[in-house]
Amino acid sequence: MLRNGTSYEVVSLPMEVYVARVLAGEAAPESPPAALEALAIAIRTYTVTNRARHAADGFDLCDQTHCQVMRNATPATERAARATAEQILLYRGSPATVFYSASCGGRSEKPSNVWPGAENPPYLPIHDDDGCGGFPMWSAEIAVADLQRALTAGGFRGTLRDIRIQSRNDSGRVATLALDGMTPGAISGQDLRMVVGRTLGFQHIQSTQFELRHTGRAFRFTGRGAGHGVGMCVIGSMKLAGAGQTAASILARYFPGTQIGSYAAPRLTAAPPPRETAPAAGPSRDARAVAPAPAAAAAAPPPVAPPAARAEIPENRPSSPDVAPVVTDVVINAPAGDLAERNTLLAITDRERSGVAKAMGVTPPPIRVQFHADNDAFERATGQPWYALSALTGNQIELAPLWLLRERGMLERALRRQIVHVIADPVLPARPAWIREGASAYFADPQAPSAARQPCPQDVELLRPLSQGALGEALARARACFERQLSAGRDWRRVR
Repeated sequence: MLRNGTSYEVVSLPMEVYVARVLAGEAAPESPPAALEALAIAIRTYTVTNRARHAADGFDLCDQTHCQVMRNATPATERAARATAEQILLYRGSPATVFYSASCGGRSEKPSNVWPGAENPPYLPIHDDDGCGGFPMWSAEIAVADLQRALTAGGFRGTLRDIRIQSRNDSGRVATLALDGMTPGAISGQDLRMVVGRTLGFQHIQSTQFELRHTGRAFRFTGRGAGHGVGMCVIGSMKLAGAGQTAASILARYFPGTQIGSYAAPRLTAAPPPRETAPAAGPSRDARAVAPAPAAAAAAPPPVAPPAARAEIPENRPSSPDVAPVVTDVVINAPAGDLAERNTLLAITDRERSGVAKAMGVTPPPIRVQFHADNDAFERATGQPWYALSALTGNQIELAPLWLLRERGMLERALRRQIVHVIADPVLPARPAWIREGASAYFADPQAPSAARQPCPQDVELLRPLSQGALGEALARARACFERQLSAGRDWRRVR
């Protein structure tokens, strides 16, 4: 896929041509052959598990950081693509969900610490990495007025008096920060990177491995690493290859328990998003990093076309492949700035609704969705912390701002989780919260790896979580408890 100025062009590429071009966009300069080959396999695996990421837009993948960045291939990237042709990473016989970023800064991260509710497969653990050696070290000084401007653009309200680190997760990265004088009064480390990056540039806060201090009229961030740190460290792989390690040994180090297998892929259709939007997180080496959509895209039930009787084209709109039909029993409400994407959002919602309903063995229910303008509006409407990203109030699905969901790669997953609630909550009204949340997590991603056996979470852990990380852990335990009963042959309606 290609961006051409402000217009977009959909192109069809053979898989290995695509891999060579993405490799040129994502690899570190002067990478040794083994590092290029390891990244080529990771790129191909990501591609296989994300073929449907832009299905509603009429193509497979975009060439921005939302998916994978493409550049003109070089002789070295073409050689690496040919040397690894058709090779992908498998876990238990299926394509693995892989991530990579520029540099883990010496310690990797697990998915749920970056994207609440994401699964933590055993091949994506937190571990020390002496490959990158903590490179790069970075620092940035951001004026109070500039940080205020970025937070305001991100939907926060008030006058910033101070910002301080409130908690860290188990990888040592910043989990949450307190915002004195702002509403909401806290923000995750990842979301701070996003709101600052969107307004001031992503070169300022390169990762969430940082220290922070207030220096008069500015805040000084000092950190290491670049990107989210989940999965393969591109800088680390380059240094390991330089020390003589093979592509296979590099991949075994960053994705332990996976195997290299073969996958013969068809051609890809690729294009950028249909209109200019703020760049969303993708697997790029850019500081904007990767979103969790590979897990969502790989594990989602296949899209099911809605019956023709449920959709119609209004007389004042042309009937063309570029105009999605208006589905009569799906209602989308959104701020004025997002209304231009209403047809796309209708198509995505109806596709996810059909897939979830098929997996649960029910008729697709009517759906009403509200996208909120900012985090504060989401919290007021739902009573949930902003990092929950989605909730159900009555029969209406409440979603965080569209830009935030896209930057975190959580739009489809958030929709699926709440569609499950629309179906399951009336059937399971008086049972513990872990059953409803477990059903939501399972049917939103039924093929995700199972978590280790742990106690089922208490209601308070799910309904009033102490932090973003605590919510992710509780959701993973709820899913595991729910899945154990299904594995024992119990129908989802009878889980207790």
